Amino acid sequence: MESDYDELDRRLVHALQVDGRAPFSTIAAVLGVSDRTVARRYARLRSTGAVRVLGGVDPAALGAVRWLLRVRCAPSASVAVAEALARRPETSWVSLSSGGTEITCTVRTESEADSEALLLARLPRTPRVEGVSAHAVLHTFYGGPDSLIAKLGPLDAEAVEALRPPPLPHRPGPVRLDDGDRRLLAADGRAGFEQLAALTGWSPTTVRRRMTELRERGVLYLDVDCDKHLLGFSIRTLLWLSVAPPHLEEAGQVLAGHPEVAFAAATTGPTNLYATVVCADQRALYRYLTTRVAALPAVLQVETAPVIRTVKQAANRA
Repeated sequence: MESDYDELDRRLVHALQVDGRAPFSTIAAVLGVSDRTVARRYARLRSTGAVRVLGGVDPAALGAVRWLLRVRCAPSASVAVAEALARRPETSWVSLSSGGTEITCTVRTESEADSEALLLARLPRTPRVEGVSAHAVLHTFYGGPDSLIAKLGPLDAEAVEALRPPPLPHRPGPVRLDDGDRRLLAADGRAGFEQLAALTGWSPTTVRRRMTELRERGVLYLDVDCDKHLLGFSIRTLLWLSVAPPHLEEAGQVLAGHPEVAFAAATTGPTNLYATVVCADQRALYRYLTTRVAALPAVLQVETAPVIRTVKQAANRA
């Protein structure tokens, strides 16, 4: 519950969002507490599942396609189908919405063959699935390395700057992942190099070098998955918007700046702008829809789908 967390917890989570692998001593110095306090707080949050640092993967850097799927099924079957989707390694953010009759999830496919197999063969033939609507993500306005924690976290600009790691050079070019890379990307984001070496079968030096290379090529970024109550919100809502094409870029940029928006993207499909928004309660959602969303340029239609259950959150599959 929200009362289980205090300001130090929220400041610690914000610090981890700035640099997920920052030493506890560095975080402690910025937060003005002892190393032991930071270590103890992190251990408690991590053990209860309230916080975890993970490796996020940018699909674009791998030449992959990110899909937003809306899977319709009977309410009696929705939980079973959602849990089956959640077990798939390529899925993330599997949610039940629309009164339990619709499952929304994010899927990454790495080739046309993967997309065809998923969208034309496997899902439509799944028992009790009544229909599938697929929206390819064309452009991300906010999300991925841009975290909601950066918007809602309590640290001031000076503290953020003190924690921010030195920028890495960008190295363009194709990236091929092997099994060792996949084990590396699936590991705890704060695991030490010795532990990562045991998981991958590489030496610690190789682990360090490969991690740096993947970050320089834009494949890997560090993300923080946390309990929504840590950030002060309790409801998540999916927005599907239709925007006049000449104004899509402007609307997406404005939407990305809203503090309520965790993810925003231009998509294919019957709607062309999607967003995940978070609010403290239903009243706050109403205010958001009737003020910020209502002021977006050239919006022709808005569909809201409150999330009633999140079956799976972020995934770090490569």
